[in-house]
Amino acid sequence: MAKGAEYWEKLGKAYEKNGLQAQWEHLTTIAEGISQEDRAALLAEYPDVPPSLMEILARIDGTYYRQYGDENVACFFFGSDVDDGAYPYYLLSARNILEDRDCRENFYDLIYCALNEPDERYGPFFDRRIKTEEKCRLLHFSDCVNNGGTSSLYIDFAPSESGKKGQIVRYLHDPDELKVIADSFDEFLDMLMERDFAFIQPDAAKWFF
Repeated sequence: MAKGAEYWEKLGKAYEKNGLQAQWEHLTTIAEGISQEDRAALLAEYPDVPPSLMEILARIDGTYYRQYGDENVACFFFGSDVDDGAYPYYLLSARNILEDRDCRENFYDLIYCALNEPDERYGPFFDRRIKTEEKCRLLHFSDCVNNGGTSSLYIDFAPSESGKKGQIVRYLHDPDELKVIADSFDEFLDMLMERDFAFIQPDAAKWFF
């Protein structure tokens, strides 16, 4: 089974396991996959986008306050290394991703401080597998439950010499940090599955609409 399809199937079972089967079934009923137009635009901007991410977007084009018909959807789709995987994140739509194609600019101040004014306690902390030059190429695919204000996730297509192309970068605020948490998107999905989708819990229903 392809990695994106495997993740989708097991995520649904995690929702069911936590008493959220009705919410998941409703979501999968109303959700739409990425349009052909947006798919072409996304691949034109990011030719190396992982096939597993495209597989997921083909099933659901975002869960971050995403409008499907008359309904506005917000539901958890990813975790990370934060709180041992229990801290939840949304999936951004193709248009969200394209609108934030210049997300690299969000980290100029952080990179400057990391290189020139690092603080052992307050950061910022900058993983050296991430390139500090402007040539760094990031795809912003996920924001945390706090509307991305606390943490967000990226695919890095232009890492430093010690990194790997396609590595997953996690941003965390206060103290500010950019850290590589997986060498690839598939490895990232494996990490979440191995942690049994810790970000899906019974009380997630209050965030699900």
